[in-house]
Amino acid sequence: MQHIRHCQSFLIRSKSLKFSNSVVASVSVWDGRLSHRWQSSGSHQRQESHNERISKYRFALAGLLAGAGAVLAYNLRDGKPERADTSGQLTVPETSSFPVYSLEEVSKHRSLDHGVWVTYKGEVFDITDFVALHPGGDKILLAAGGALEPYWALYAVHQQDQIVNILSEYKIGVLNTESYREQEKANSSDPYCAEPTRHPALQINSLKPFNAEPPASILTDNYITPSAIFFKRNHLPVPKVDPETYKLEIEGLPGGVVALTLNELKSRFPKHTITATLQCAGNRRSDMNKVKHVKGLNWGVAAIGNATWSGARLRDVLLYYGFGPEVTTKARHVQFEGLDRDVTGVAYGASIPLNKALSEEGDVIIAYEMNGEDLPADHGYPARVIAPGIVGARNVKWLGKIVVSDEESESHWQQNDYKGFSPSTDWDTVDFKSAPAIQELPVQSAITHPAEGVSVDPSAGEVTVKGYAWSGGGREVVRVDVSVDGGNTWHVAKLRSGDEEQKDTALPPPPPGRAWAWKLWELDIPLPDKATELEIVCKAVDSSYNVQPDSVAPIWNLRGVLSNAWHRVKVKVSDKH
Repeated sequence: MQHIRHCQSFLIRSKSLKFSNSVVASVSVWDGRLSHRWQSSGSHQRQESHNERISKYRFALAGLLAGAGAVLAYNLRDGKPERADTSGQLTVPETSSFPVYSLEEVSKHRSLDHGVWVTYKGEVFDITDFVALHPGGDKILLAAGGALEPYWALYAVHQQDQIVNILSEYKIGVLNTESYREQEKANSSDPYCAEPTRHPALQINSLKPFNAEPPASILTDNYITPSAIFFKRNHLPVPKVDPETYKLEIEGLPGGVVALTLNELKSRFPKHTITATLQCAGNRRSDMNKVKHVKGLNWGVAAIGNATWSGARLRDVLLYYGFGPEVTTKARHVQFEGLDRDVTGVAYGASIPLNKALSEEGDVIIAYEMNGEDLPADHGYPARVIAPGIVGARNVKWLGKIVVSDEESESHWQQNDYKGFSPSTDWDTVDFKSAPAIQELPVQSAITHPAEGVSVDPSAGEVTVKGYAWSGGGREVVRVDVSVDGGNTWHVAKLRSGDEEQKDTALPPPPPGRAWAWKLWELDIPLPDKATELEIVCKAVDSSYNVQPDSVAPIWNLRGVLSNAWHRVKVKVSDKH
């Protein structure tokens, strides 16, 4: 029900329109806004209407399969229906063209046999036909007979116009005033209400769950990224974990399930410190969105950061608790499960290959410190996985369980997300089982200075260009090439592995295959004669001579992951700033 802002001009008109095949559309006009709900004169027509919805919303629903932030923009062919109000508190009018229900009446419809009714912002919806279409499966039945708000609060992706429009198609009535007020009071709890405080410089991609990156202009000011501005990638609410009662469970070893406390993790095993870069699989997704819309958070170039991490080697922990040759005969993976959970109790999970987990050169740790301090809440306090060289999604935070297994994690984020596909694969043809889960990431670089669209003073005679470069799998970046004319001519940047103002922070060359940290780079390039605009381009080369592709289109994919084409920034050459 739309909030009534102009009561004097409020007008309700209802009538029925007859269409072909004996389908009747009940149409209501509310203050000039159209709302329709299809009805049929028989079961056959009802089925046709249901099939039409399947076709109409197939693409919009497919977007949800990509997880939080994944919604395909969609416009209805037959006009936009009235939708539940998302602008503020709802007022339920005394007069309505829809029936008025109580919460008690709604609560009787909580199964497919008796119908599945839900409420949202004071409106009542019969979503029985929609249950089979729901991308999240039968989890939608958890809200049956009650409010959607507590469940949508966990997955803010639902609170998009496209999704609310879909819901509005199933509207059958409104709550009475007493029921609405009672429900509003019950819905006041928010699973995100105890989130940690974040740095105001962060550029937010989504609030619930919280996902943000620092401005590119400050990302490479420090070789070690300060924890406060290190990009935040959360899939669910940040859990509050008591370090005194925290226990890490380990399964799949000969001695059965074991559990160790945080104190045991710190005291029983040597502390191992590494400097490693983490990068989100969706870093630079915004570049892919410029080619064609993709599903996911619109990350810029700063969903990446470099930090020192300290903790116990995963190898040491597994060997201590009985890992041996008999386990290696069948185990192939190490699964991780976080303490962050959705409303159904399902935890975030991922896995990495066993050989990476056990390798002395793999440097996989159960970290409890970041940059010399306890892990911040957003980064996995009190313990998390750091698997250097591996995509950020496998570096599970708030680690609660480790499982040595012959199978990959069955988690949604391992099986049905964070995978790459051909540019020709769309949401009609995608088969997530056909592609391997992303582990090591490809070579990457990006420009952090100057920013897109700024002006360069021609009197300076040159332009200073800065950025970062990194490659997955421990492959060291050996060169970064930079161009100011779109790639026609190139200049080699100066690489550094530490902060310039602190010469003693420069790291020694890493052992082959263990280059976990990024390289920062910069150079001064002479301005071309009479140039009025520069297209600055960078590309990195790693120790295996992998190089970034020159354009986005050939690597475009429907999830917008693995975006590592040449990074391009256009600036003006002008003394007018």
